[in-house]
Amino acid sequence: MTAIAIRVENLSKRYRIGALQQRHDTLRDALVSTFQRLTFQRSTFNAPTSQRSDELWALRDVSFEVKRGEVVGIIGRNGAGKSTLLKILSRITEPTSGRAEIHGRVGSLLEVGTGFHPELTGRENIYLNGAILGMRRTEIERKFDEIVAFAEIERFLDTPVKRYSSGMYVRLAFAVAAHLEPEILLVDEVLAVGDAQFQKKCLGKMGDVAKEGRTVLFASHNMVAVQTLCQRVFWLDLGQMKAQGEVSPTVTAYLRSGLAENEATERIWPQIESAPGNDTVRLRRIAVMPVGGRPGDVITMQTPVHIEVEYWNLSPTVHLHTELYFYNDQGILAFKASTGYAPDPALHVQPPAGLFRSTCYVPDNLLNSGAYRVDVHFVRDNAMATYRHSEPINFEVVDDHERKFAWYGKEPGVLNPRLAWQTEYLDNGLAGNVCRTPVEVTDNR
Repeated sequence: MTAIAIRVENLSKRYRIGALQQRHDTLRDALVSTFQRLTFQRSTFNAPTSQRSDELWALRDVSFEVKRGEVVGIIGRNGAGKSTLLKILSRITEPTSGRAEIHGRVGSLLEVGTGFHPELTGRENIYLNGAILGMRRTEIERKFDEIVAFAEIERFLDTPVKRYSSGMYVRLAFAVAAHLEPEILLVDEVLAVGDAQFQKKCLGKMGDVAKEGRTVLFASHNMVAVQTLCQRVFWLDLGQMKAQGEVSPTVTAYLRSGLAENEATERIWPQIESAPGNDTVRLRRIAVMPVGGRPGDVITMQTPVHIEVEYWNLSPTVHLHTELYFYNDQGILAFKASTGYAPDPALHVQPPAGLFRSTCYVPDNLLNSGAYRVDVHFVRDNAMATYRHSEPINFEVVDDHERKFAWYGKEPGVLNPRLAWQTEYLDNGLAGNVCRTPVEVTDNR
């Protein structure tokens, strides 16, 4: 048996933008439609552009191989071609050119209800999906109770699935795809449909499937799940294979590419005359960066961060303090930091007028993942507000850290500190049989 589970060679898929499958009720409608299509083709045949404006290449010359037992993540922005690739491998749609070889029976979870017959009940669809996978009835029955328990649809098992909510649909679809033991499992990011508890169950099951030695292609925007579950990563960008290789460097490059375009993590005003400020203070530079890195580098939850503020103090008789206000993407103030809280002796002598730099050090494992903005304020003599910069600097904290437990989703809260804990064994709860053990201390910092 070949060691290759999936082989893709120069796979391409082209779509026609705005092309609709029209219903022709009469011969006249069909003739008119044919005439319009031929006229349009004749007018665009000699078009000077290399690609007609109504065409979209969802995939273009994508090639790769996946070995048996590999768990491979597929990452990329919306519209990169991830779902199109999985639909072709699932035989839902045909490629425009190229070829794909599949060695083994395929189970897929791509869209809510994919592969379900709406008129059949949940019970009947379980058996139908198993039959499509080539399983015997006895094999399906062996897994039946486990599937129903996982999907939590016992009360609605004999109800037609067309009456299911989207949550019930996706729960049953995932349970069937994960438990009927296909040799190759294709999973798109439909897990986002469920609630947090359901996502936790599904991602935990994904981890179990990965450990069982089955081949998995997992398209996701959840970098924690990709880092934890996958052995390799394919990065798709605008339908083409941007990169493929080891998980950590590929994910880091992908995140850095997005941040470089979307976030201005450094601003500089080199000329004091045009710099923002007033007669007391003017800004020269604001920058956010991971410790040891540069502005624009990826900031993760596990790396400490520097925020540097450079400014001109225009008055030799004024003591200035820098204050930073950290807001999350919902506008909630996470915390405030100020040079006045931990005074630097240099700020309490009579400062000369000139250029200063204040650096705020944010420790690792404090900020939760998500987007943040930082407002910069200046206070004179630690009491009077002097200047508030009206254009905050933005940055994003990503969570790409591999985890050994089942929950890979976003942690709740604005902050996510790793605090020290102590756990002590006190009693086994059995009267007259008290057992003492040494103290166990867990430090999660």
